[in-house]
Amino acid sequence: MQWLEQEIELAHNERVSHPDNFPFYLSPKNSNGQAVLLVHGFSASPREMLPLGEILLQHNYTTYGVRLPGHGTTPQDLANRRAGEWLNTVERGYQSLIEMNLNVNVVGLSTGALLSLHLALKHHPNKMILLSPFLQLQHLLAPFASLLSHLIPYQDKEISEAERPFYYQRRPLKGISQINRLLKQLNGKLESIITPTLILTSTGDATIAKGTASKIYQQLGSNEKQFHCYGNEVPHVLTTTENPRQQDVLQRCISFLGTHTATKT
Repeated sequence: MQWLEQEIELAHNERVSHPDNFPFYLSPKNSNGQAVLLVHGFSASPREMLPLGEILLQHNYTTYGVRLPGHGTTPQDLANRRAGEWLNTVERGYQSLIEMNLNVNVVGLSTGALLSLHLALKHHPNKMILLSPFLQLQHLLAPFASLLSHLIPYQDKEISEAERPFYYQRRPLKGISQINRLLKQLNGKLESIITPTLILTSTGDATIAKGTASKIYQQLGSNEKQFHCYGNEVPHVLTTTENPRQQDVLQRCISFLGTHTATKT
């Protein structure tokens, strides 16, 4: 497929080296006519969405995990990227799957959830799953990232050695200012989104402000939506093995893509 080859070539040109940081495409032998666009989070890579992509493949969904510009490369590269580039990448992925005559769903994690909301403002995905979405980051200085970036270009984050090829230890504040831009552009617009939506979050999330995912649920205009909040044992990244409830997350996603009702638990 030419579009996929172009995305992989772009990743090579931007000096992505680790194979798990490239965009991935999984095609079932017997397609169910559904596709799922997977969007990773800030300073991460497509790898964090692969566990979900693999279980979706087992259920005959075509899956495509995008790589957002500036990710899987270097923190310096990410510092020079703009929110518009991320949005364009997500939209290219969505349109490519639409052109395959598939019903397209979208799943976004963290900043990927914000990008999914933006996509739903412009297009009409079949269903949408928001993992650890937010309207506000927990750090009190996050809204001032643009100004602070001139004094403190990077924020250091503790990352295990095993995860360092896939997550940045140094996160550029200019990148966080682009997240703020995405948030600002969503202001007052969530009620116009009518896509059936599942939101999963946790009280153990140390990245986002408490209760912010619930606010998204309340403001969404969809009549068909679900909300579930895990406990303190569940971290911000819901899809990887670091989450002790990973399998429950994956099963909830599969179940929602098969059916949906308006509930909150």
